[in-house]
Amino acid sequence: MNEPCALVIFGSTGNLARNKLLPALYHLEAAGQLAGPTRILGFGRRNWSDGDWQAEVERALAERARGGLDPEVLRRLAARLQFVSGDLTEPEAFVRLRERLRGDGGMPVNRVFYLAVAPSHYGEVAELLAAEGLNDQSDGWSRLVVEKPFGFDLESAQILDERLHRRFGEDQIYRIDHYLGKSTVQNVLVFRFANLMLEPLWNRNYIDHVQISHGEARGIEERAGFYDGVGAMRDMIQSHLLQMLTLVAMEPPPSLDAEALRDEKVKVLRSIRPIPRQAVHAHAFRAQYRAGELKGAKVPGYLEEPGVGHNSATETYAALKLYIDNWRWRNVPFYLRTGKRLAATNSLIAIRFKHPPQQLFRHTAIEQLEPNWLLLNIQPNECMRVEIQVKQPGLQMRTQTERLDASTCTLGSSQIDAYEALILDVIEGDHSLFLRYDEVNWAWRVVDPVLKLWATERDFIQTYSAGTWGPGEANRLFDRDDQDWRNGLDG
Repeated sequence: MNEPCALVIFGSTGNLARNKLLPALYHLEAAGQLAGPTRILGFGRRNWSDGDWQAEVERALAERARGGLDPEVLRRLAARLQFVSGDLTEPEAFVRLRERLRGDGGMPVNRVFYLAVAPSHYGEVAELLAAEGLNDQSDGWSRLVVEKPFGFDLESAQILDERLHRRFGEDQIYRIDHYLGKSTVQNVLVFRFANLMLEPLWNRNYIDHVQISHGEARGIEERAGFYDGVGAMRDMIQSHLLQMLTLVAMEPPPSLDAEALRDEKVKVLRSIRPIPRQAVHAHAFRAQYRAGELKGAKVPGYLEEPGVGHNSATETYAALKLYIDNWRWRNVPFYLRTGKRLAATNSLIAIRFKHPPQQLFRHTAIEQLEPNWLLLNIQPNECMRVEIQVKQPGLQMRTQTERLDASTCTLGSSQIDAYEALILDVIEGDHSLFLRYDEVNWAWRVVDPVLKLWATERDFIQTYSAGTWGPGEANRLFDRDDQDWRNGLDG
């Protein structure tokens, strides 16, 4: 059983808490993963009592609990819930929080502070916690969880790191990337390093290129206040997709220890070839969705979304070509792509192998051999697929693509949410799936030249129709004409 702790959620009435954190805690309670004395404290501006908070949590869970609410699980969870009213910027509110944490004899001495608030508040909250001694670890541990984005660019990320490190040690800080909690993403490690047959093929001699894509059918969903100042490159590529790239490309670590894993991921990021300013357009592409049709319904364009300026040049689609200059991956292109209002929601790692070097079938009816693919679908359906070539039935020598799916492909999506695993890791003190400060900084170094140039080009941005797979102009990033985007398991 895990150590008991007091889990304080800043921004406890926001979307992240309602949609992700509270359901995750409910399911951890149902699984018996929370120690008996553990308490969950909501912190917010509402003038609520503990009972008000408990009723609000029940309402939030009614629509989000897998399989419906279990009254007994809800009763156990409600017994842990307390609420502290206050504003993030008021020192007096943190005095009340300290008194609640230290005044109750049944309150655990270990503490987790989850900052489900705007990143602009991270530094201030850390300082106000420290002013009340809540960063102190003399009696029990104290941990700080921060959500992405970790800064707005390289400079702001470095300033934020420096500010957090004034009050909390690196061992206390958990930079959360929920993508790393997905079981299929974690399975990349097992798939690569527990299967010896793959290792000889996992390099520039056999792999033609790698694609890592995340597409969303939905738009910005009234999040213009956040998204219009961020865009697709910062929102997805700098964080989630670069993290998946490191797992695909990293060398085998000496152990599954958190530092060993993160050391190898940082080596990958440091080996990415810098993009000179004059080469940005050859390596990066951006676009914005316009009005279109999705599943038979007309949907507005980005500029028609509530809260978006009529002349906004924020990208809702971004694609990036990267090279990793090391012995394993030299000159193998990695293509990263993300977009909103695409034809479907899907996340995919697609690895294409090179063609055989021998022209054995040149005098047969085979016009062109299709390449082999290894496909790792992340969401909504978790699946591993291998595409190989076999002979078609019949008298002539022709080939067809045979698809070999893992048996788990037919089981539907996983029943474990990423936040459940990550919250448990924070309580257990396991940093393996969390980002270290140098990971964040090197990831910003990769995209910073692109963002800086795009910031100067605000007069025009390419567009694509909502409900499509994005602009055809993005194909110019490919090194060769026979390379094309994989939109999903079926092509």
